[in-house]
Amino acid sequence: MSDHVEKNPQSTDSSRREFLKVAGTVAVGVAAAKSAKYSLAASRVIGANDRINIGHIGIGGQGNAHLQTLKGSRTDLNHMSVAVCDVYTRRREGARNSIGAPAEKAYLNYEDLLADKDVDAVWIATPEHWHHKMAVDAIKAGKDVYLEKPMTRHLDEAIDLMKVVKASDRILQVGSQGCSDSTWHTAGEIVKTGKIGHLIWTQASYCRNNPGGEWNYSIDAGAGPDASGDGHIDWNRWLGPAPKKAFNPEFFFRWRKYWDYSTGILSDLFPHRLNPMMIALGYAGKTAEWPLRVACTGGNYVHKDDREVADTTMMVVDYPSGHTIVVAGSTENEQGLADQIRGQKATLFFSSRGVEIRPEQPFADQVDAQTAELITDDDIKPGESIDQHERNFLRCVRSRKQPNCPVDLAAPVMVTLCMAEMAYKQNKQVRWDADKMKVVM
Repeated sequence: MSDHVEKNPQSTDSSRREFLKVAGTVAVGVAAAKSAKYSLAASRVIGANDRINIGHIGIGGQGNAHLQTLKGSRTDLNHMSVAVCDVYTRRREGARNSIGAPAEKAYLNYEDLLADKDVDAVWIATPEHWHHKMAVDAIKAGKDVYLEKPMTRHLDEAIDLMKVVKASDRILQVGSQGCSDSTWHTAGEIVKTGKIGHLIWTQASYCRNNPGGEWNYSIDAGAGPDASGDGHIDWNRWLGPAPKKAFNPEFFFRWRKYWDYSTGILSDLFPHRLNPMMIALGYAGKTAEWPLRVACTGGNYVHKDDREVADTTMMVVDYPSGHTIVVAGSTENEQGLADQIRGQKATLFFSSRGVEIRPEQPFADQVDAQTAELITDDDIKPGESIDQHERNFLRCVRSRKQPNCPVDLAAPVMVTLCMAEMAYKQNKQVRWDADKMKVVM
């Protein structure tokens, strides 16, 4: 671990001051959020037969994927993508042409899209450092929000966004599509019966093996702030709340490798494991448990390019209820940990057949070994499907019910992941005070 600290460019006096600042200001941010009186714009009332008009902010890889996937449900769910926004001209115009929108519906400034009264709901698929501000502004503008994971970049932002959503009547869905997989909902129902006993520890992982280095996406030649035509990138707008730096195509096209914009595995991959796991642990429809303490280790073991985030990391989370979660992640070896939830009386295993209950030997006469059939309905189906997760959000826009990955589920998860970043950078365990809603040393 000492080698990791020595090689980590963030393990400096400067980064420690930054850590303490974030930890110390979270409580201030929470207090401000609790007392804030948000001025919310009036929203259009969407009737059963009214079309839901969608605006898209961020049309990179994931943003464009949403744009295309939504085309498959626009007839049966009666919605239409009507506006797009991106700082990169090529992406903005490509998206506009893809949905057949007029030139005035292709926005450079996301604030202009939010001011568009034709837009009812927005998809936010920008780099992570923009998630908090754009989501808050969208809610204040009266829009429902589908927000790509992770929910925010920083811990205090997660708490603030949670408060803003709760002070409004808006729907917010975080884009962890596993939350619409019926596997985890089925497990959650089993856990809530008490059949497997007191939860002891849970394991999960998200592992890949990319020989070319994860997140080394292709770079468009000639694109940048000095380019003309469709190659132009408004770099200052892209940076937004992030530290001001000269344009670097690596930052723009491969931003998930750098701390200013992402935490890599922790923010890009672990939300896909931890958000659904909260449902499997019985937290669907209520606030997920806040962590007690978090530890996180790892480092850059293979691709020693200019990336700052780890290529391999292990996170351990203890909860006040007396339960531990272990999550493993790597982009250099794809052999991860099988999903398992261990209770005192039995363990849950997951497969394509369903959720298997295997009793512990001392409780074999109390718990029957069985495979539970998966629960399914319009909002949850087997498998991780972006289309299914989008459909759940759109149905909730009409019904005003809470979606499968609401802020009450995503905020405690986001706090956990931010604490993991702190633990990794500071080479120490990080604790959370759920009463004061802040990190404690």
